[in-house]
Order: sequence, then structure tokens, then C-alpha cells
Amino acid sequence: MAASDSGTDPSEERALVARAQAGDLEAYDTLVRRHQERLYGTLYHMTANHEDAADLTQETFVKAFRALRTFKGDSGFFTWLYRIAVNKTINHLKQRRHRGQVSLNDLDFNAENDPDLLALISDRTPRREVSLRELQERLNMALQRLSEEHRMVVTLHDIQGLRHEEIAAMMKCNVGTVRSRLFYARQQLQAYLSDWLK
Repeated sequence: MAASDSGTDPSEERALVARAQAGDLEAYDTLVRRHQERLYGTLYHMTANHEDAADLTQETFVKAFRALRTFKGDSGFFTWLYRIAVNKTINHLKQRRHRGQVSLNDLDFNAENDPDLLALISDRTPRREVSLRELQERLNMALQRLSEEHRMVVTLHDIQGLRHEEIAAMMKCNVGTVRSRLFYARQQLQAYLSDWLK
């Protein structure tokens, strides 16, 4: 996936943002449609829960709409939007951790119902279906064992394809920190999955 803001013409995106800031709801709706799938995918990988990801995606767009007049254009709209989403998700994960809500049943349900996974197994054989579901479940479980910061860099870089610089801007840290977190997160994931991959 391209690491650019939206894969569209930046001047067109700026024009849409300007129209939305002036109160054009149709322009904002275009921005939502343009970014919601990618935003949802990121939040799903961070939460491992379809319902949470959908709620957080919707909450992000509502919050972004309310704060739209404060958007100065220093970064791309996509980067600004992701920063809102990531902050909301970190807060959500902290609250969820305090409630002890992560369950293996949720992860199993998510693996079975993940549209990306289901698309991969269109030529279903029972054995392949079980193997892919088990892989998805183990990857989700391994991701959930990482800290929020490490899970975020893996999701944004390895899954969403963002550049180190974009992630650093979103996470308000330097590029070196992003690189070290990514290295550490990959080492941790490899360790968590090593027994299963043997």
C-alpha cells in the first residue's frame, strides 16, 4: 500500500478540506469515504476487534469534523486524521486493559469473520481454512501482547505501509524512536510466533 496521504492529488485533497472547513458536508463525506477503509483497517489491527474498530473509526471522523477548523494543513489531512484515531485508540486500549476485556473468544470470532481472511480462503478446503484461521488468530494474539506503542508502529508501518517519518509525526517522536520500536516489536512478534512456526 502506498505511503502517500491518500493516493490522490494533494491539491484536490486540500480543496476538499477547505470546502469541508467552510461547511460543505458533501466535501467532508468525500474525505470520509476516501479514508475510512484504511483507517478502519489500522484500528482493527490495533484492537483485534471489529466492533471496537468500527466504533473508533466513526468516533474519529466525528471528532475530526468538530475539530476541522483547527486543521492548519501543516501535515496531510490523512496524517492529522490518523493522529486523532491513534490517540483515541490508545485511550481505548488503556481503558480496555483496565477492564480486562481482551478475550480469546473475541480473537477467534474476529479471525473467523475477517473479510480479508475470508477472501484469501475462497478456494476453501477444510484444512486450509483451519490453517489460515489459526494463523490469523495467532498473529492477532501476538500483536495484542505488544505494548500499544510497539503494536502501533507495526500496524502503521508493516500493515498500512506508512513511512517512518509519517509515523514519527503521528506519534510525536523522532524517526530513530520509530525504527527502534519497529525493530523491537518485530523481534517480539518473532519470539511469540517462533514455537508455532517450527
